[in-house]
Amino acid sequence: MEYKDYYKLLGVSRSSSKEDIAKAFKKLARKFHPDLNPNDKGAEDKFKEINEAYEVLKDAKKRKLYDQFGSNWEHGQNFQPPPGYENMQFGGGGGGGGFSDFFETAFGGGRGGSFRGGFGGGGYQQRPRRGSDSEATYELTLDEAFKGGSKSVTLQEQTAGPDGFPRMTTKTLEIKVPVGIKDGQKIRLAGQGNPGMAGGAKGDLYLKIKLMPHSLFKVSDSDIILDLPLAPWEAALGVTLRIPTLDGAVEMKIPPGIGSGKKLRIKNKGLGSGAKRGDQFVRIMIQAPDRISSDERRLWEELQEKSEFNPRNF
Repeated sequence: MEYKDYYKLLGVSRSSSKEDIAKAFKKLARKFHPDLNPNDKGAEDKFKEINEAYEVLKDAKKRKLYDQFGSNWEHGQNFQPPPGYENMQFGGGGGGGGFSDFFETAFGGGRGGSFRGGFGGGGYQQRPRRGSDSEATYELTLDEAFKGGSKSVTLQEQTAGPDGFPRMTTKTLEIKVPVGIKDGQKIRLAGQGNPGMAGGAKGDLYLKIKLMPHSLFKVSDSDIILDLPLAPWEAALGVTLRIPTLDGAVEMKIPPGIGSGKKLRIKNKGLGSGAKRGDQFVRIMIQAPDRISSDERRLWEELQEKSEFNPRNF
């Protein structure tokens, strides 16, 4: 069997601690991972080699046998030592089973496992572990959030390919958007998260709602705000107008003498549901015309002369 120097593959010394070996492996794994080096056979082969080396050196028992028997550590017999083997200094190492942190992150697995059989047969058996939860942002228009209902969402997820390496695939899910869902709330999709380890259940997927900007309405938690421009004479005399809401237009009476910035409320036209449903607020924005005719100017000047109204109290 060809001798492989696992320490040299990982760039560590024989006296390196378990933590130093793990750090070296993670650094190399990120560099040579097939997903980051598509169509690079050399990187894929290198990744397999460093993974093989780490699987041995991270385990105290395997590492001890490797230090004694080299690449033939699994059998412990018929060992042909490499040149200079008798002069090498052998060091022990910290032990501990389980998959590396790198693969826990990549595949959503967890720690835990047991070694069965002897080193001449059997192998490492991972206990079933539930996959980790994942989260994705899901954009909705304000109208969609207000009304709720069924939606189709297409997502990319990481799955294990035929060669055991992770691959990105696309899936389409049918989801139910709750009526009045708010910005930042989450929809839980059970069993649609990251895959488990060793036959463990998949985690959950959480869709975090992001409300898209609306041309008319602003959102403040559960409440909807509409800025309503009024002409000065409408504000002074009062007016009845059709006001748009997410639930259709409603008629609203604007009282005379209302000031700019004042808010009028339309109940239960906001987000949320049941007793927690918000309201819509109509914010008055008085606007003067930027262009006036000579007749209009004369009337404004006449009003200015006759009016006793003073908007300033200083």
